[in-house]
Amino acid sequence: MQIHFIQHVPFESPGYLLQWAEEANHAISFTRTYEAAVFPDADTIALLIVMGGPMGVYDETQFPWLKAEKAFIRTVINAGKKVLGVCLGSQLVAEVLDARVYPNTQKEIGWWPLQVLPAAAGTPTAGWPSEITVFHWHGDTFDLPAGADHLFRTDACPHQGYLVNNQVAGFQFHMEVGAPEVQHMILHCGQELVPGAFIQDPASLEKGVDQYATGTRQYLKRFLDAFLDN
Repeated sequence: MQIHFIQHVPFESPGYLLQWAEEANHAISFTRTYEAAVFPDADTIALLIVMGGPMGVYDETQFPWLKAEKAFIRTVINAGKKVLGVCLGSQLVAEVLDARVYPNTQKEIGWWPLQVLPAAAGTPTAGWPSEITVFHWHGDTFDLPAGADHLFRTDACPHQGYLVNNQVAGFQFHMEVGAPEVQHMILHCGQELVPGAFIQDPASLEKGVDQYATGTRQYLKRFLDAFLDN
């Protein structure tokens, strides 16, 4: 199976998503928009994974490649291929599906409880516990795309994840991170770590890796395996 990643900045890598793909012996390819916004033929890939980044979906003037990326995402969806968006990626996919993307009422940065909403049998989150703790780093959010199943919410942000026809999924949060990914975000985006109701300090972000990362990666693997099987 061919899996294509879109990476927007060097410091937000696929993390465990890449490890999972390699361990499953999937073929892997990349578009790194900070190098060149060159996208493959949609027919050559089975799964598109769109990663995060500090830019917004509306920043097309500053990042002109966003327009081409959105067009590519739309082509992939229309071709019936699987798509997973992570953080910025989930917002880009939501916008492509005609949902609104906008600033959340507050930023959400840190390891916060994620409420897992009831899911129908056969969906990738069926059988999950009602709550898990995952890593967040975002200021924007999205409305749910039309016809989407609402998968997750938090106290800070009601729309945390969606699934459309078992084909297109979006996670507002980061289940793929380990220590390197969290440290890189602190290094490059640490100016956002100002006091706030849902903003943790750097020490708490790093401590949370030891407490939660292994568990969240296990649930991410469960999701990915089930997502591709359906």
